Amino acid sequence: MSFWSFSWRRICAVGVLLTLQACSTVPNADARDPWESMNRGVFNFNETVDTLAIKPAAKAYEAVVPTPVRKGIHNFLGNIGDVWSLANSALQLKGQAAGETLMRISVNTVLGLGGVMDVATGMQLKRNKEDFGQTLGYWGVKPGPYLVLPIFGPSTLRDALAKPLDFKGNATSLINDVATRNVLTVADVLDTRVGLLQTVDAIKSASLDPYNFVRDGYLQKRTNDIYDGNPPAAFNYFESEAP
Repeated sequence: MSFWSFSWRRICAVGVLLTLQACSTVPNADARDPWESMNRGVFNFNETVDTLAIKPAAKAYEAVVPTPVRKGIHNFLGNIGDVWSLANSALQLKGQAAGETLMRISVNTVLGLGGVMDVATGMQLKRNKEDFGQTLGYWGVKPGPYLVLPIFGPSTLRDALAKPLDFKGNATSLINDVATRNVLTVADVLDTRVGLLQTVDAIKSASLDPYNFVRDGYLQKRTNDIYDGNPPAAFNYFESEAP
């Protein structure tokens, strides 16, 4: 099992940890974030890992790998990710989104040399990113408390419990050759981090409390994801219903 794979045993371990530490509170805590004390500790751990390892690796990747090659890798990984988005669009009964995603995959795989070229975007076939956490939200599963996961970062209890299926549903996990699978996983991490280099630095320099900024931004984004950018005017985090 690779470092990045998530097992149900690890999820259970996280659940036990949360149970033991849920009573840890901070003054004037956000009601959405009852485990803020623990979450801040994990957030700081992730920041250290990012500073010492992930960010330097991403900057080296950006400096060494030519832009056209990085673009091709980005497109290829996006095409792989579209397969799971297609499945989740279907599970959410989003016929138009599923159809567009199927066309994206077909066009980019055939005309885009296996996805290395993003031909579909030029044909006005937009990317509809969907995951199993969004699918659960669509069917009325509430987000639960905000949760910061080691390495993986901001989440909610619902999204954390959905991650094992997200990992299994990623087409990369179907590759039998471990070395190839690990290379693609590392490339995905570096590609994602390169895209966030300026954003993360801006957050750290402009925000008095990066933790709160990231938490609020993540929760807002996930609400918009589930409601496709149109949350109801009377939306309540704790009483959310299916779109």
